[in-house]
Amino acid sequence: MTVFGFHASHEQIHPTKLLEAVIHAERAGFGAAMSSDHFSPWSARQGQSAFAWSWLGAALQATNLSFGVVNAPGQRYHPAIIAQAIGTLGAMYPGRFWAALGSGEASNEHITGDGWPRKELRNARLRECVDVIRALLAGEEVSHDGLVRVDRAKLWTRPEQPPALIGAAVSVETARWVADWADGLITVNAPTEHLRQMIDAYRQAGGRGPLHLQVHVSWAPDQDQAEAIAYDQWRSNVFPPPVCWDLDTAEHFDAVSEQVPMEKVASTVNVSADLGRHVGWLEEYVELGFDQIALHHVGQEQRAFIDAFGAEVLPKLRTAG
Repeated sequence: MTVFGFHASHEQIHPTKLLEAVIHAERAGFGAAMSSDHFSPWSARQGQSAFAWSWLGAALQATNLSFGVVNAPGQRYHPAIIAQAIGTLGAMYPGRFWAALGSGEASNEHITGDGWPRKELRNARLRECVDVIRALLAGEEVSHDGLVRVDRAKLWTRPEQPPALIGAAVSVETARWVADWADGLITVNAPTEHLRQMIDAYRQAGGRGPLHLQVHVSWAPDQDQAEAIAYDQWRSNVFPPPVCWDLDTAEHFDAVSEQVPMEKVASTVNVSADLGRHVGWLEEYVELGFDQIALHHVGQEQRAFIDAFGAEVLPKLRTAG
């Protein structure tokens, strides 16, 4: 059966309020959670970007949910530090934590002052990081000289069972590429045919493990309000790669999204005041075979969304999948 989770968007919500929201989501019937990991928001209107790893410790302690985080090792984060963070949470909360690894975005990584590599170099760097993280979680001492460098690193605190390392992808090509190393696949909502092609590419390339989906939604009791929320908070997030990978500040995203039409936002976010329509969208994702679907209400106020989906949407999906 598909598990429906709550997505914690650090770019939009103060970490204290976000912790309150995930606690409330568990009480409302959400069965899991996942977290973003940004240094910068996508827009000045979003206005936040707390440190995800500090928050994850608090959230795992405050709930009984499983948690995932989407992380980009290799530039802002050294892979040995990410292995240590994964290992510590895995040791403290066995079986409740996983990490999705991707090649990152310039908006978070440029802060190091290093150049932003081409996509093929970012992928190669990610693969090196994956190998380093896996070896450290397995208890090995690691030295490595490549696109990342490691000198005699060893994790002294490790979980008995290493947490899953999930491959993050938004294209068919990347889904096929991550199949070689990932314990599962995670992507974001897109047209059904595109998602089906991604799943097929991942499985046909030997991809194993669960399929995760993050779904952007905007709901309010009134359709105009649901559209206004989506337009205010998420119109800077409608640009496909390479734009979303390569712009490096919230101000740049705000500048290029100034004239984005509402129709473009609605192609990225499932926007509706009709809870039945949200049920229908989610049923389509379940039919594709996703094992876990994290719902991200793109508004900054979460309680009304959590209450409405907990009471009217999740119960209708309990028998799906």
